[in-house]
Amino acid sequence: MRFAHPWFFLLLLLVPAYVWWQMVKRRAAVVFSDLGFLRAATPRGRYGRIIVHTLYSLAIIFMTVALARPQRGRQFREVETRGIDIMLCLDISGSMRAEDFSPQNRLTVAKQRAKEFVEKRKGDRIGLVIFSAASLTQCPLTLDHQIVENLIDRVDFGMLEDGTAIGLGLASAVARLKDSKAKDRVIILLTDGVNNTGDIDPITAAQTAASFGIKVYTIGVGSKGLVPYPVNDPMFGRRYVQVQIDLDTETLQKVADMTGGRFFLATDAQALGQIYNEIDRMEPTMFKVKQYTVYNELAGLWLLLSVITMGAGAILAMTVFRRLP
Repeated sequence: MRFAHPWFFLLLLLVPAYVWWQMVKRRAAVVFSDLGFLRAATPRGRYGRIIVHTLYSLAIIFMTVALARPQRGRQFREVETRGIDIMLCLDISGSMRAEDFSPQNRLTVAKQRAKEFVEKRKGDRIGLVIFSAASLTQCPLTLDHQIVENLIDRVDFGMLEDGTAIGLGLASAVARLKDSKAKDRVIILLTDGVNNTGDIDPITAAQTAASFGIKVYTIGVGSKGLVPYPVNDPMFGRRYVQVQIDLDTETLQKVADMTGGRFFLATDAQALGQIYNEIDRMEPTMFKVKQYTVYNELAGLWLLLSVITMGAGAILAMTVFRRLP
């Protein structure tokens, strides 16, 4: 709370001046031949004067506070952001079942790191495209990051026919960003394989992205050499076999170079987290904060208290505590 005109508090000096005046001023006197009629009266005049003068003093105090204009303020903040539109493009092909990111498979770790990234990007619109043999926009661009995270959680194998259509997934992400009015538009493409299906190859999709000024960061995931891959054997149940999963790092590098992005290689869960952190640093969201305060006037309450106490003092002085001069 603040006071708009605090210098009015100087008027409080009137209170001790008023009390002093009431104490020292000479009382009026009337000569009576006999004061016997006063002996039966109750001795309340002295206490009545104290009550009346107290009410008048309070009225001065309340009036002074009202003149000082007490105000209660509420602070508001306006946050202006230069948001970035980001499409996450996630490979959900069968090869993402490989468990070289032990104790979890590649897709599970990729989802966890993507959610951590989304949580940091305050003020950005984020969407999600998944792909295998086909592509699917799981979530269009939105500022509701909780929805994005929930939809990332629901991503799983079998949502699309198996295969690796990198170009088709990238093209779907470009289609979602091409009409965006954001100053910066970014695609984060994560895959662990080689483009082996789809009507659009990755280079053509990258050229389209570059023509719209869309930057593509490519992330290749997976360890080099043989990796453990789960197999459901009808006779022996779930077991693991060692398989070689090829990763087309050359194409991913070209896609990043053509669009002004960067290519990253993640060989474990920790490295993937560091890659997302680095992309977060390279694509900062700009914030401009305006803060202002709106004040509510409280003088009316104090003015009402002043009128009430002044009126109460005057009524008591003329009735209950009425006295002779």
